[in-house]
Amino acid sequence: MKQNKAFKYRVYPTDGQKVLLSQTFGCVRVVWNTLLDWRSKEYTTNGTKINYTSTSNKLTEIKKTPEKSWLNDVSSVALQQTLRNQDSAFMNFFQKRAKYPNFKKKSSNQSFKLVDTAYRIKNGQVFIAKSEEPINIKWSRPMLGKSSSITISKDCADRYFVSFCTESKIEPKPILTKTVGIDLGLTDFAITSDGEKFKPLKMLLKYQDRLARAQRWMASKMKRSNNRNKARVKVARIHNKIADSRKDFLHKLSTKLINENQVISLEDLNISGMIKNHKLAKHIADASWSEFNRQLEYKALWYGRTITRVNPWYPSSQICSACGDRGDKKPLSIREWACIKCGASHDRDINAARNIHTAGLAEL
Repeated sequence: MKQNKAFKYRVYPTDGQKVLLSQTFGCVRVVWNTLLDWRSKEYTTNGTKINYTSTSNKLTEIKKTPEKSWLNDVSSVALQQTLRNQDSAFMNFFQKRAKYPNFKKKSSNQSFKLVDTAYRIKNGQVFIAKSEEPINIKWSRPMLGKSSSITISKDCADRYFVSFCTESKIEPKPILTKTVGIDLGLTDFAITSDGEKFKPLKMLLKYQDRLARAQRWMASKMKRSNNRNKARVKVARIHNKIADSRKDFLHKLSTKLINENQVISLEDLNISGMIKNHKLAKHIADASWSEFNRQLEYKALWYGRTITRVNPWYPSSQICSACGDRGDKKPLSIREWACIKCGASHDRDINAARNIHTAGLAEL
């Protein structure tokens, strides 16, 4: 089956290309903020919902003004794609799939999108509009399929990336007979019905002291000074180290589970509600349960696997996985227990994973 797939690579632009990219980031940001302000005022004042055609006409007017004539110095494709992205953001908002679009900041991650009319790939080199030199890309893995668009981005630590959107043919993996249930936790990130436990990285806990020192150092610098910008980059690098390590761990674990199992059963946790608990919020956010679930979902779709969801109110940790007896209530402090009916000894988390496994298969 063919699926849209992104291939992201690190980019090392020349000084001249950095200037062009910086100009494009700035123009895209100005266009987004200007038209977002205009659309918001029109809707607040007149109740008018502005569409893509209206914003495109408005952009043409803005580019003709002397104050904004410098918008013509960058690729017009990047500016038009910004309008399309904003139109999609408003569509998601009105259909209650996302929050109201925000204004873009210079200090946040920057990006712009180009369709295939504004870039070309020749002999493994990528040329973008307004630049005569190819971009120096670190090809860390082969790109599959033909790209229809690229997104060039810069994170807060001043690292540059390019992401190719391709339509790739993904072959389903061989059908297996093995199935598994997974219980997510904080002491152990994931516990399987096979008795395997995966320890969490706890990257935020590992770097929190270093991050706090860097943030205090940044707070002591004068705003909009070069020293503050250096401190900001240092803070951003620590955040990136945490995020990159966490993402690497989640990808490796989710791929392992997808490769080894045909059916994966999980609790349908209300993670957004759980994270409102101020005592556990930092630990739940650090564990990234939502991202782990997201990765399992799309990889299962790609490779012909099945994800089943179990009701979060299902008492998986209270029921004996051997005989099904519920017995007395077992508080969270009880980590091991023996069933009073059949005498089976249980590890609380492994027993819960086995019950999730059974309930997940029953859903099928």
